[in-house]
Amino acid sequence: MSERAIALKQKKVDDLKERISRSSIMVVADYLGLNVKQITELRKKLHPEDAEFCIVKNTLIERAVGGDGFSLVRDQLKGPTALLLGYKDAAAPLKTLVKFIKEAEKGKIRVGVMDEKILSGGELNEISKLPSRDVLLGMVVRGLQSPIYGLVNVLQGPIRKLVYALDAVKKQKGGE
Repeated sequence: MSERAIALKQKKVDDLKERISRSSIMVVADYLGLNVKQITELRKKLHPEDAEFCIVKNTLIERAVGGDGFSLVRDQLKGPTALLLGYKDAAAPLKTLVKFIKEAEKGKIRVGVMDEKILSGGELNEISKLPSRDVLLGMVVRGLQSPIYGLVNVLQGPIRKLVYALDAVKKQKGGE
């Protein structure tokens, strides 16, 4: 192998390593049975979510992930392999991929890495069923607001009763 070819491969590995390090989620998937049109459609769906779906040689992935902590990922690198890399919200691109695989009835999620934790395909499927980050944040805010609204209502109770009492006295004395 020429020095130029070695340098080119090393550049690809370095590029992949950099993209993996920037990602909030990395999913190793099997794309067997998906045609170019379907893969292009999936990529278009992932683009607005700041994610990419790329087909990568297993040896390049092995070299890019390195380290003993990713042995489970390396064990899953057999056959045709694609990577889902999400750079912002981890759940949104995962949901898109799971939905796409279910609709196409082709492909399979093998393993993934999220927040430096290795997750099985089943665990990733369960995570994809969770509400989006924005919905979860909204639920937290509502949960925090609920006791505050209750407190406001309790504090307004005596004031309301005073207003009703004054209104009743006004009506009794003949005023409208």
